[in-house]
Amino acid sequence: MRNSFRLRVILYSAALVTLCLAAFSAYIYSDIRASTLESFRANLHHEVRMVALQSAAPLAQGLPNPQLSQLMAENARLTGARITIILPDGSVAAETWKDPADLDNHANRPEFIQALAGQENDQIRYSATLKKDLLYVAAPVLYQNQVIAVARLAVLMDDVNQALSSVLSRILTAAALTGLVVILLASLMAATALRPLLQLTQAVQAISQGRQKNIQPSARQDEVGQLSRAFNHLTTQLNNQLEALSTERSKLEIVLNQMSDGVVIVNESGQVLLSNPAAARMFEADLDAQPANPTLIEIVRSHHLVDLWQRSHAAQEPKTLIQEIIPERLFVQATATPLGAAMPGCTLMVFTDITRLRRLETVRRDFVSNVSHELRTPLASLKALTETLDQGALEDPPAARRFLSRMDQEIDNLIQLVQEFLELSRIESGRVPLERSAVFPQHITAPAVERMHLQAERAGLTLEDLTPTDLPTVLADSTRLQQVLVNLIHNAVKFTQPGGKVQVGAYSEGQQVVFYVRDTGVGIAPDSLNRIFERFYKADRARSGGGTGLGLSIARHLVELHGGRIWADSVQSQGSTFYFSLTTA
Repeated sequence: MRNSFRLRVILYSAALVTLCLAAFSAYIYSDIRASTLESFRANLHHEVRMVALQSAAPLAQGLPNPQLSQLMAENARLTGARITIILPDGSVAAETWKDPADLDNHANRPEFIQALAGQENDQIRYSATLKKDLLYVAAPVLYQNQVIAVARLAVLMDDVNQALSSVLSRILTAAALTGLVVILLASLMAATALRPLLQLTQAVQAISQGRQKNIQPSARQDEVGQLSRAFNHLTTQLNNQLEALSTERSKLEIVLNQMSDGVVIVNESGQVLLSNPAAARMFEADLDAQPANPTLIEIVRSHHLVDLWQRSHAAQEPKTLIQEIIPERLFVQATATPLGAAMPGCTLMVFTDITRLRRLETVRRDFVSNVSHELRTPLASLKALTETLDQGALEDPPAARRFLSRMDQEIDNLIQLVQEFLELSRIESGRVPLERSAVFPQHITAPAVERMHLQAERAGLTLEDLTPTDLPTVLADSTRLQQVLVNLIHNAVKFTQPGGKVQVGAYSEGQQVVFYVRDTGVGIAPDSLNRIFERFYKADRARSGGGTGLGLSIARHLVELHGGRIWADSVQSQGSTFYFSLTTA
């Protein structure tokens, strides 16, 4: 409604009428005010001359004079004005509103000064006596051609203003009624003139919204009629073309929507003319938020894929590329094919998501590499020990027992590797049920510390449990979390020199309880901190002590199964601290 042409016409008319009426009213009021004031002045001048003429004789007879008082009272009653007789020295001889004895000397009044000089005059000024604005008219009182006093009449401006206010009210009322009539007439005229255009606009909007297909031609022969007939012809042609396009588009949409591969058609300027939902999902592109013809880089957000399109477009031959999409971490096989004469300058790009195949291949390769590496050391040791025994060590019983003990250790390492790998596999696949209950943190840390206490003593270390007893409970599987702490304490003992210290504890932080294992060991290099929880990763293989590299990975998965988080801080040569947090029960 705010942008309505009819409303603008009414508003412009109203503004113009208001300005004109305001100017006319101001002019009329100014003229009437001036006339009214002039009329008041003329009447007062006449009255003051009459009072001056009548009071000359009584004043000449001397004061006090009852005849003068009676004369002034009669004139005051007839005129409704305040009458004052002022002697040449400024003293008040007679006054109709107040006792002359209570009045100040009037020698400094401007109207008195001019009248004493023989000039009849009037003044509008503030009265200190009455605390109001008054219109004063003064005339000299002549006796034998000499000024023996000054006669002064005064009326309150409130009376004048009240009369003027009444006139102004009538003027404004007439102006408002006139303006209202003009605005109503302007509204009716605008509605009549714009009705055909409004009907045509509604018909066009209905077509654009799909509620009707054609415009009823107008029988008018003016410009509006010609416009309606032109619109009707145009909509007929558009309807025929849209029906044909709709049929073809529906077929294409069915095919594209059912495809799992992403499809994009790019013109020679790099603008995307068509894309299917699979492409939008693959690149997490919000097509609704994109412009009508987004560029290829706005959709795929990969310069490598844009370069593939450019190379295919320049060579006019198909090109293929396998690219990782970040941050989605997708591996995509992209194929760009020029469309040639079918769509000159355009290129068809097909994107196939091979992420699962790539990841499966990576998992298989990493698994084979890691398992081969972990199995190589104990198997090589077993091979060397058996060869040594075969070459004569069996004849030396003490050496044979030593070699058999070494073989037993290597077999234990192999069993531990297999057990930890199976444990990690069960945890990752979700086959490890958690028996959760509300448990105090010290009931988790104490058994783990007790279990590792003997191993710490053998290593020459001090193992301390610093867990407070007043911490809130956590909802957790106590046995599994003890397994996490045992793994962390085991690592701390393994990488701490004799005489060092390992501390286990917990503290409350908001709605969480944070457990920690702190040591004074060799520390971890900064570039390894982000990888120590990966499977088979060892921060320092030279000092790994023959571990499997699965302990921290198992700990991470168990903590995450509880909805917690695990992390580590470390300073090389000073020690490390491993943390994990759980939500309170």
